[in-house]
Amino acid sequence: MNENKFDGMGNIYAKFRPNYPKAFIDFLFTNLNLPKNCVFADVGAGTGILTKQLLEKDVTVYAVEPNDDMRKVAENNLKVFAKFIPVKGTAESTALSDNCIDIITVAQAFHWFDRQKFKKECQRILKPGGRVVLVWNSRDSESKSVMGNDSINRKYCPDFKGFSGGMNSAAAGDGLSDFFSGEYTVKVFRNPLAYSKEGFVGRNLSSSYALKEDDENYPPYVRALEALFDKYSKDGILTIPNFTRCCFGTV
Repeated sequence: MNENKFDGMGNIYAKFRPNYPKAFIDFLFTNLNLPKNCVFADVGAGTGILTKQLLEKDVTVYAVEPNDDMRKVAENNLKVFAKFIPVKGTAESTALSDNCIDIITVAQAFHWFDRQKFKKECQRILKPGGRVVLVWNSRDSESKSVMGNDSINRKYCPDFKGFSGGMNSAAAGDGLSDFFSGEYTVKVFRNPLAYSKEGFVGRNLSSSYALKEDDENYPPYVRALEALFDKYSKDGILTIPNFTRCCFGTV
């Protein structure tokens, strides 16, 4: 993983990154035939956005995160959950025991992993029959506000190579045959995201490619984002068409 990509961004990430839809969480717990007392490993857990939603189902979750800043935010926010277990580890070396996990989840982080090394690590820590669930929030490529957001990032952010979850739900799951063993399942859930102006700008600034305050292009970047919000928002809210897509199977 790229452990240092999000140094100093834990609080802004936790504040502005979206949750995953209830329909996706319900699907995990009603359609995957999870064993009683199921144990999850949320790998690349960040500040614990998905971790929290899993913990609310009263399951044990090992939240594996290499970035100290992100993990400390998760520890502070989730310490009220008795079954929350933070772990300093990477996707390729989780520090978990052999054959101890029923389900591995990866939310918005798989693109940072060495997927073949991660696959071997999954095979090591999963119990027999255990599965891996990869999940992304993906923007709707037909939305004018999404296309405008993409253009602004390409103009101002040298590290921007496209949104990490993509912009086309129709292609969900493509290119994963080298990771999953045999067939895997793809599910897509609608997940429109509603932002205030502060939330919309903050969501962009929480990204790994976002400019920092000391960058000379930071002020015009923020102004461009604010102008985009003003153009497409209604009554102070900008709704971004979004899909949550998940791919799951065995490795």
